[in-house]
Amino acid sequence: MGPLRYAVNVTLDGCCDHRAIVPDEEMHRHHVGNLERADALLFGRVTYEMMEAAWRPPVPTDSGPDWTRPFARTIDAAKKYVVSRTLEHVDWNAELVRGDLARAVVQLKQNSDRGILVGGVQLAAALTELGLIDEYEFMVHPAVAGHGPTVFAGLSRPVDLKLVSRSELGSGAMVMRYEPRR
Repeated sequence: MGPLRYAVNVTLDGCCDHRAIVPDEEMHRHHVGNLERADALLFGRVTYEMMEAAWRPPVPTDSGPDWTRPFARTIDAAKKYVVSRTLEHVDWNAELVRGDLARAVVQLKQNSDRGILVGGVQLAAALTELGLIDEYEFMVHPAVAGHGPTVFAGLSRPVDLKLVSRSELGSGAMVMRYEPRR
């Protein structure tokens, strides 16, 4: 059974709005590595639609620096699962996940060797409530947004985590990986 990993970019004040950080080549390389060590991606509707709009080919040639291309190719090729009650269909190498979330995610984990990578905010909070996330990775950027959204707002109980690793990027962003204490 593969682990369920959650990775998110946040500012120092906890904002996880992608527009609140300044992306760079090293950040993109790091996230390519995360994608490559997962069998599939698990998104909620909002994150799926945002990622599809930004990265689904054809990506306009003037859409960003050349160093974004490896990320674009890797996320395009990745198997994706989308949790949504409102979408009728998905494509872009994706399948809808319906019904009991816990049961569906446990089945995805059981059918995975390398693991599943989760993105988004609401889905991650729901999976945290269910105790299904095996690893949390926070890339904390040296910025203060002054607004939300924030990760895990409204959790019903605290989650005790232990630090597994940490590293610093050239931008000053800190990458910290945690596992739940069980």
